[in-house]
Amino acid sequence: MNHSDLISITKQYGGPVYVYDSEKIISQYKRLTTAFKNVKHLKLNYAVKALSNVAILRIFNSLGSGLDTVSIQEVQLGLMAGFNPEDIIFTPNGVSLEEIEDVAKLGVQINIDNLSILEQFGARNPDVPVCIRINPHVMAGGNSKISVGHIDSKFGISIHQIPHILRIIDNTGMRVNGIHMHTGSDILDVEVFLYASEILFETAKHFQDLEFMDFGSGFKVPYKEADIETNVEELGKKLTKRFNNFCKEIGKDLTLAFEPGKFLVSEAGYFLSKVNVVKQTTSTVFAGIDSGFNHLIRPMFYNSYHQIENISNPKGKERFYSIVGYICETDTFASNRRITEISEGDILCFKNAGAYCFSMASNYNSRYRPAEVLWHNGQSHLIRKRETIQDIVANLVDPKIEEFATKELVKEA
Repeated sequence: MNHSDLISITKQYGGPVYVYDSEKIISQYKRLTTAFKNVKHLKLNYAVKALSNVAILRIFNSLGSGLDTVSIQEVQLGLMAGFNPEDIIFTPNGVSLEEIEDVAKLGVQINIDNLSILEQFGARNPDVPVCIRINPHVMAGGNSKISVGHIDSKFGISIHQIPHILRIIDNTGMRVNGIHMHTGSDILDVEVFLYASEILFETAKHFQDLEFMDFGSGFKVPYKEADIETNVEELGKKLTKRFNNFCKEIGKDLTLAFEPGKFLVSEAGYFLSKVNVVKQTTSTVFAGIDSGFNHLIRPMFYNSYHQIENISNPKGKERFYSIVGYICETDTFASNRRITEISEGDILCFKNAGAYCFSMASNYNSRYRPAEVLWHNGQSHLIRKRETIQDIVANLVDPKIEEFATKELVKEA
């Protein structure tokens, strides 16, 4: 997409606004499938939590993708988008047995990550095959908040608890048809990922009814020029060879599964926001925009870097700015960042806004969540309307307390 397209979208739909480029989503999906083209059975399950708009899910459905979900609501969105239940895997953490059973009734693949629920579910539903999430005790990921495969993580069943898993299987008669791991996001070192994979291969030998192995995801995308990213081509070559050899060892053609989210949608997304004020202090030049961490929380939550471009003045002289939001507390997107000269009314474009941006947005400060727009085949399509005050108050209950109290007093009399 070019600057004129983005500015045109802002004028048409107002700002702030999220924009997603379908061409980039499709090319990322094809890049991953190409990297693993020599695997006989490959399944990519898009991680819905990254960006859950139904229009985006429909794109993945058209590509032949499956879905990785973490809540029954995400499952329901997937079904609304036209996915078959058998193409959806449910990998929750810490949810109730009731929610898992409700999802199982929908025909979705269940993935269980703790011994307690495994035993309870197996005892009550021995005929429902399940996948088991293993914790390989491997520290990986670009941030402690997104590293989920280490020994202190709440996710998965420890590899040291395999005997407990096998005892539960024997006692309940349940069938395990999949084995899963996810070490964390922003994987930099392919060798670390391959090391964790070896643990999963060893674990898989304990289960005779396996149909698939899910290696999670966490593939890193670049956030700025010359940034490091996961070499998925190298990973594809090395893991494919190891996976195919493992299938030969056990005499069965398993499915190799991944659950990419950020890798598929991050670079496809742009977040556009208008500059309300340029404020010079004794030490800093602030550019205050018509948004805040209620719309883009990643910089404040993860210290994440998002490239910011002034698309209203792309060829201007560069100056240093701190880009801040309108939330009434520390609300910083970037500190002392080199950006072409900013004037009030300019449109700033935040890149890599496709993953965990709208999906983590909120109504904090009673602000509206922005619109979402899909750029597809050279045209813009509104895929979520901007919220209004009616959306903010839609679920409020106003019992008109004085009238209510009066009626109660009459009853008592």
